[in-house]
Amino acid sequence: MSPRPAQPPRWGYGTNGLTDLRLDDALALLADLGYDGVGLTLDHMHLDPLAPDLAARTRQVARALDRHHLTATVETGARYVLDPRRKHGPSLLDPDPDARAARARLLVRAVQVASDLGAHAVHCFSGITPDGTDPDTAWKRLADELAPVLDAATAAGVPLAIEPEPGHLLATLADFHQLRHALDSPDVLGLTVDIGHCQCLEPDPPADCVRAAAPWLRHVQIEDMRRGVHEHLPFGDGEIDFPPVIEALADTGYRGLTVVELPRHSHVGPHQAARSIDFLRAAARGGSA
Repeated sequence: MSPRPAQPPRWGYGTNGLTDLRLDDALALLADLGYDGVGLTLDHMHLDPLAPDLAARTRQVARALDRHHLTATVETGARYVLDPRRKHGPSLLDPDPDARAARARLLVRAVQVASDLGAHAVHCFSGITPDGTDPDTAWKRLADELAPVLDAATAAGVPLAIEPEPGHLLATLADFHQLRHALDSPDVLGLTVDIGHCQCLEPDPPADCVRAAAPWLRHVQIEDMRRGVHEHLPFGDGEIDFPPVIEALADTGYRGLTVVELPRHSHVGPHQAARSIDFLRAAARGGSA
């Protein structure tokens, strides 16, 4: 019997690149464009995780996803959802234990939202090491604060997919393995691989990074980027050769969402959503849009 042909990725678009749209309008747009799903960032304009009646509002979003035949991953990279004055603050590495606990509680809440939505995974990241904090202390804080989040994710059956982020404590695929070993390799802990970050920071090409990450891959973000410059770019504006990346995603059997991540392009979000899926479909055929 011949092997089954590899399936192309399932495309999604991040709501952090559609912040000028109401969530219902954003979901309708993505469905009309032919996306398979959405990377839903919990934020004040889209399913605020701190506002009252979260469970009821989550049920409304679940109905909208079902109506539009979309699936979801839950992302937790909102810039100011916890602290209106500190981007991505507080983090899991904050010197204040109460502040660290607030971030952990947000992640536990995101796990519940993901469970209620039937989402593939919950995305998170470590945060930047605070000034004056030595690496050993930072790694211990990260492992300690993730413990209740991993417990919640295990109970809910929702993978936690941590993202290597340039400039953060956990910045590379190698750093992910350091954390995984420190936590005794829990099954529920997986990876978010951002294709642009691979181009920016990893020693290997993005397609090789996908293959290396495959056993732990639970969520994928995608955009263009240049080597050594952490700037999320529209497709074609950077240096990435996308057909090999898409081939690697298909060959590894990854079936979660591959979500376009353009958080600084919300002012042209509908245009970029349409342009992006055209580009990705062409790249999946081995060409360019």
